[in-house]
Amino acid sequence: MLEALENGVKGGKWHSLIDKVYRKESLAIAWKHVEARRGGGGVDGMSIRRFAERAEKRLTRLSEQLREQTYKPYAVKRVWIPKSDGKKRPLGVPTIIDRVVQTSILNTIEPIFEKKFVECSYGFRPGRGCKDALRVVEQELAMGRTWVVDVDIEEYFDTIDQKRLMAEVAKEVADGSLLDLIEQFLEQDVMDGMKRWQPERGTPQGAVISPLLANIYLHPVDVVMTEAGYRLVRYADDMVILCESREKAERAMTLLTESMTERGLRLHPVKTRLVDATLRPGFDFLGYRFFENRRYPRPKSEQKFRENLRAKTPRTNGHSLDAIIKSVNATLRGWFEYFKHSSRSAFVKLDQWVRMRLRSILRKRSKRRGRGGGYDHFRWPNIFFQQRGLFSLSEAHLLFQQSVKSVH
Repeated sequence: MLEALENGVKGGKWHSLIDKVYRKESLAIAWKHVEARRGGGGVDGMSIRRFAERAEKRLTRLSEQLREQTYKPYAVKRVWIPKSDGKKRPLGVPTIIDRVVQTSILNTIEPIFEKKFVECSYGFRPGRGCKDALRVVEQELAMGRTWVVDVDIEEYFDTIDQKRLMAEVAKEVADGSLLDLIEQFLEQDVMDGMKRWQPERGTPQGAVISPLLANIYLHPVDVVMTEAGYRLVRYADDMVILCESREKAERAMTLLTESMTERGLRLHPVKTRLVDATLRPGFDFLGYRFFENRRYPRPKSEQKFRENLRAKTPRTNGHSLDAIIKSVNATLRGWFEYFKHSSRSAFVKLDQWVRMRLRSILRKRSKRRGRGGGYDHFRWPNIFFQQRGLFSLSEAHLLFQQSVKSVH
């Protein structure tokens, strides 16, 4: 298969792939991926732990079912995930066995489509990620492409045309058994409590193969925009187009709208907009806000950060200060790792806010009302928290900047 990927296959299509999916060794590799990612069970109630107890027998039986084409996916369990705005977003939880099959499919067909995907796509691709996409955006802005088409596709994953998607998959894959299996996953029933139904459009969110299928569906748009000479940067359905002038950005938006409409997709009429990135407020992309060749955590990212820390630092927190700081540090370090490319001012105010939360706890323990402020800065100065190991975002950023300068 590696040789065929390098040299191409006869007729340009892959005809024999299902055996690579149901092979016992392939399923064993897939199971290890599923086991490592953990996650809850689906509608059958099977947990990772229970599956692991008889994994060998389960995989043997699964291999037989796939080979004999008697395997049928379960329904997907719908759960609702709270959002920072108080609303909830739906997420599908497939069964463990379905996740194993989907992972084996992914491992088999992903290399085929990776050979054709365009450079501008960064989401859910091997060896690529958010930081790569953000780096390219920063480079393009520095080169003067400051007119930006800030793109928002309305309900992308829920509006994908399944027949059109399967037609895109079939351009590379001619194995009918594998195509039927992928289609079965697209047509899986959804169970929300006692309600059960079959979606007519979209890809099942939460499914292992959904990100790849979503990339396949937008690939023709990547090709159109790239061949027209536009600097598109896309991460799944989050994308921006960076241009040298307003006129070029307007033409890019027109072409993008036509390409999306042809695929049965709709750009949000308000959230999709032209932005002059040299003027406030700039534009948001992958958690950052870009403005004047600088980037900051976008307001929603900062809001989520504060919500996470509020949950760890109520004034009534009964843990020791050292235990609280250890818990807080875990959030601070993780957040900094992603947002360390921000301007320093973003970190200074957050450091102040974190110390205020901790002073409020200490103030409460001293039988004082209200939040930490005023003379509390003298009672518990900054060095007090530093000596107890509190992670400082601004100091970490300073060290990071010095390390970057030393490399260059």
